[in-house]
Amino acid sequence: MEHFDTTSHPHRRYNPLTNIHVLVSAHRTKRPWLGQTEPTDRSNLPQYDPACYLCPGNTRAGGKVNEVYTSTMVFENDYAAVLPPPGPVTPPAAHPLLTVEPIQGGCDVVCFHPRHDLSLPTLSLSDVESIVDEWTRVYMKRGTEPGIKYVQIFENKGAMMGCSNPHPHSQVWSLSVVPTIPTKELASLHNYASTAHVRSGVPTGPDGHACLLCEYVHHELTVPGDEGRLVITNEHFVALVPWWAYWPFEIMVLPYKRHISSLVHLTTDEKHAFADIISRVTKRYDNLFSCSFAYAMGIHQRPIPPRQDADGIYVQDADDIAHLHVHFEPPLLRSASVRKFLAGFEVMAEPQRDLTPEQAARKLRDCSEVHYLHTAQQRDIESA
Repeated sequence: MEHFDTTSHPHRRYNPLTNIHVLVSAHRTKRPWLGQTEPTDRSNLPQYDPACYLCPGNTRAGGKVNEVYTSTMVFENDYAAVLPPPGPVTPPAAHPLLTVEPIQGGCDVVCFHPRHDLSLPTLSLSDVESIVDEWTRVYMKRGTEPGIKYVQIFENKGAMMGCSNPHPHSQVWSLSVVPTIPTKELASLHNYASTAHVRSGVPTGPDGHACLLCEYVHHELTVPGDEGRLVITNEHFVALVPWWAYWPFEIMVLPYKRHISSLVHLTTDEKHAFADIISRVTKRYDNLFSCSFAYAMGIHQRPIPPRQDADGIYVQDADDIAHLHVHFEPPLLRSASVRKFLAGFEVMAEPQRDLTPEQAARKLRDCSEVHYLHTAQQRDIESA
């Protein structure tokens, strides 16, 4: 009988966080491509753009003027997807299948830096740490507002991902409900904690219960490097291409030494390591195809921060089963101009990928952590 090979034999992989399967068809990477190609994002942006709604001192589309900021800047989105309470009462459903659920909340924009031409991979590590601090502050502020049940931090990088402005920024949406995908992940984490046995040497979740992601990352650390899915490891975090990855060069960032429920639980050293690994992941992304690499990034953690007692100590509750992690989901597949599309089978049946996660991890491991623009600048200096 022929030996099974993940790089040549189609197979399905299971995502235990969302309870879906992914069809892997690595042999399809050999097919010719005569389909759509994408224009690459510009890497020669000006340091300041007078027409940019996010640059310091400029007037935004809604008429408000930005402060002349020197680090990060946060403001309420002028075109928010959800609006603050109170909202109108929804009408009765015309049919049980046609329900309407009201939702309130707020949307914030977090500008990373006053420079228009920078992004996470080209910012200094101290700048990325300032961004992590800002994310934590907004998470705490919004997550303690009455009626807020979930805070989602995310970034859309690149026009290919629908980003409407190249100025480096992320968004934070705060909602009166927990959205669908985090709800699935939290349910899977709770179910695993209540049914799985704790394995020797593996960090545990609250009250010593098993944690799905603690267990998963512990296993990944035991896989031989040339066979595995690890891309980067530092003192507290790993970046890996998940076994069940859907997007070609998808990465998950998560802590591996202990169970951490949210940004507010990070120690000073862990926060530094968190910023470090985000900086290094995004540098490798840009270097993969020597372009400003598009992606959607989102932080999953406790829906909202924990309550504090009279002494300022965080009070443990059921939501501490959440395991802080970051999803990077980039669309590029073969080059800076060829992207993955959500086509017929994926829309109608289940997710599908061509490149295996192991192949993607190997390509990312082979990338330098010296940004390609810096390398090009050094060459120019040396040849001058």
